[in-house]
Amino acid sequence: MPTDLSERIRFVGVTDDDVEELVALRIAAMKESLERIGRFDPARARERFLNSFYPEHTRFIVVDGERAGFYAFRPLVSGFHLDHLYVHPRLQGKGIGSFVLQCLIAEAEREKQPISLGALRESASNAFYQRHGFHKQSEEEWDIYYIRPYEK
Repeated sequence: MPTDLSERIRFVGVTDDDVEELVALRIAAMKESLERIGRFDPARARERFLNSFYPEHTRFIVVDGERAGFYAFRPLVSGFHLDHLYVHPRLQGKGIGSFVLQCLIAEAEREKQPISLGALRESASNAFYQRHGFHKQSEEEWDIYYIRPYEK
């Protein structure tokens, strides 16, 4: 089996029919962080996902033939927005999220555009995004918003 992630990972489009699988992946990936801040509510997590579900900009992350997670990366007038990036908890810590994010950063750099995103306060994802060059832009009660500017 190849160890290079570029040989093991594929990105596959989604349809409206995949929504329940996507919601389940999101809930599994966020459950620990949401429980830590007392906000775990599967119904709310589902609703928040549906409010920002753009199937045309969403891709499954398939590792060795298995759906390991997904991301949603959509163009805006002023750059790209990463709505979602989730890897199933049993596959976290293996470099999958970093590989995916590096691919998205490369796409944004080719287009000479920044990337914006929001992360749940107190989630490990905050340190993850900061390690990849994202800078805090603003905060709300439950979320922190970041930007990774285009660097010439």
